[in-house]
Amino acid sequence: MRKKILLTGGTGFIGSHTAVELINSGFEVVIVDDLSNSRIEVLDNIEQITGKRPHFVKLDLRDFGAIQNVFQNHQIESVIHFAAKKAVGESVEKPGLYYDVNINSLLNLLKLMVDFDVSGIIFSSSCTVYGQPEVLPVTESTPFQPAESPYGNTKQICEEILRDSCNANDHLKVISLRYFNPVGAHESSLIGELPIGVPDNLVPFITQTAAGLRPELKVFGGDYDTPDGTAIRDYIHVVDLAKAHVVALDRSINDLQKSNYEFFNVGTGHGSSVLDVIKSFEKSTGEKLNYNITGRRSGDIEKIFADTSFANRELGWKAEKGLDDMMASAWEWQLQVPKLFPDI
Repeated sequence: MRKKILLTGGTGFIGSHTAVELINSGFEVVIVDDLSNSRIEVLDNIEQITGKRPHFVKLDLRDFGAIQNVFQNHQIESVIHFAAKKAVGESVEKPGLYYDVNINSLLNLLKLMVDFDVSGIIFSSSCTVYGQPEVLPVTESTPFQPAESPYGNTKQICEEILRDSCNANDHLKVISLRYFNPVGAHESSLIGELPIGVPDNLVPFITQTAAGLRPELKVFGGDYDTPDGTAIRDYIHVVDLAKAHVVALDRSINDLQKSNYEFFNVGTGHGSSVLDVIKSFEKSTGEKLNYNITGRRSGDIEKIFADTSFANRELGWKAEKGLDDMMASAWEWQLQVPKLFPDI
């Protein structure tokens, strides 16, 4: 019998790509999402890619009774938890919302996992847990610095909750994947990053500017202590990231974890500046970008990139796609968006 995986936030950017990889790997997927930052049509596109439609329930994970019904109606094998508020800038403006959604959603899931004897959860963590590291690249043993935003703080707190839960319950098996910066889109151009309203992330802002939907791209900060003055991040193709979830899930299901709480950096191990990303986009697509360097954005860190050697060794996983692949696929997706979502 195929194993049922509960995917929270499964119609979102990373969730939808992970749903595809899970279905292609033989899993049965149950998606729950409140559709606050995604579209229901994504289910059609997942089905078009894989030939199979995930189960779907629209709900807010803060609604304990609603998510309890999902556990009652489906024999869940493991959980992959994406659902969360994730915009750094918005979290600075609305910290209470971020603490409410991100933390209470996890607490509800953990209680129900215990109630229904579900042991495994893959948690969508973030490199923001490291704050602004004193030494780069960051390894899994890099100490956390104070979070630069409420969003980053919620990820730190959620990891602490998961660690404490594992200490209290030997049956629980947790793998936290600390993402760096996922970008790009599926090769089919049927799913990709689809921000609702004004994008918070760099790449959709780039593609929307190139498509004429934005007058210019604002580069936040040109005076950082980096080679070109712009912030540096470790960008990873979303399909590589999705595949890491399948590998982590297999590790959990097959009892290969070396402790019941594990955590891995999931990136490429290479830092790229904002201007590097812009140049890669222009080179890989032939499109010229209108951009303007402006002031720094509250909550942003200066530079961060991963040491991925531990994840590569322990998980047997490695990011395969380069920055040009990421930019080209993001642009192909942007060109399809008006056809797939004509009301946007």
